[in-house]
Amino acid sequence: MKIRSAEAKYYRWPRPSPVSNGRHTWTDMQMGVVTITTDDGLTGIGIGSASPGERQFREEFCARIIGMDATLTERIWAILSDSKMYGRRGFETAALAPIDMALWDIKAKRANLPLHRLIGGYRDSVPVYIAGGYYGADKTLRDLQAEMAGYVEKGARAVKMKVGRVSQAEDAARVEAVRAAIGPDITLMIDANCAYRSYEAIQFARRVEEFDIAWFEEPVGPEDYAGFSRIGMQTSIPIAAGEQEYRVHGFRDLIATGAIGIIQPDARWMGGVTEFMKVAALAQAQGIAIAAHGPQHIHLPLIGAIPNGIYAEYYHGDFDTPHGPIFLDEPSIDDNGSVSLSQSPGTGFALKPDVIAKLSV
Repeated sequence: MKIRSAEAKYYRWPRPSPVSNGRHTWTDMQMGVVTITTDDGLTGIGIGSASPGERQFREEFCARIIGMDATLTERIWAILSDSKMYGRRGFETAALAPIDMALWDIKAKRANLPLHRLIGGYRDSVPVYIAGGYYGADKTLRDLQAEMAGYVEKGARAVKMKVGRVSQAEDAARVEAVRAAIGPDITLMIDANCAYRSYEAIQFARRVEEFDIAWFEEPVGPEDYAGFSRIGMQTSIPIAAGEQEYRVHGFRDLIATGAIGIIQPDARWMGGVTEFMKVAALAQAQGIAIAAHGPQHIHLPLIGAIPNGIYAEYYHGDFDTPHGPIFLDEPSIDDNGSVSLSQSPGTGFALKPDVIAKLSV
């Protein structure tokens, strides 16, 4: 089953309004899509990020794999992750991620199995949390409460909000307001997106512990391992991190801090399905839970494949464009806060060609 063609395309569309986390503001959404076709007619797609820094790598990678056996995912991953030739982490790893996903899409279709069953098959329904609670220019506490309570009305049993952009007193008031709006039975996470120094994170954790926080995500920078350790020793709130780790070795070092209870690999950035499953096995061996970061379409089957997966992240409305939703099927949230996995062969998602054609960049 030789690879006949491999092509990367890029898409962008505006958000209805800009959103901000603890450190950044976004005005639009971007997506990279790799399509691979084999000589026996099978086609696989993989979704990744679209930063300029990774595009040149991806073009070279797509050209290099032509003629290779599409089923040799481990070999192809090793060739495209050669640190001597391309680098150790970052753009290089993100560049190969959708290629790896597309190859796994082909393998699952060839096996006539949904991806989650091909790579593990632990469950057919995955708990999700809705990620929201961003900052907005004119967003009031009432607006924030209405937003988060609205997610619960849509079936979410867990929600996540942003912290770190305003003063600790203001953010603590935001957390308190959200807890009051969603009630005591809904799981609430907070995400600082690396906005704090470790002593600030400790101070803030103490302010909000009383609001029953399920995890404190990325309180400090991704390589501040000592900071993670200091925070972990000073709060009862579990620490979550890992969306900015790129390979299994980085997750090994992150877990070694002893402070991280939940790791958050993102298959778009850390090398696709192949590396995600290695990280999952590493975490399982050490009793660490996984709550994948990033779009639900990519990570639902990956969390469904592993026993230590506790959540997939879910973004409400992020993939609706001015021309309509970008995906053919949007996974809906059940009353119990979970999403039933697709039983169709492959990754379980497909793009609307008439919509994405209008978003090409």
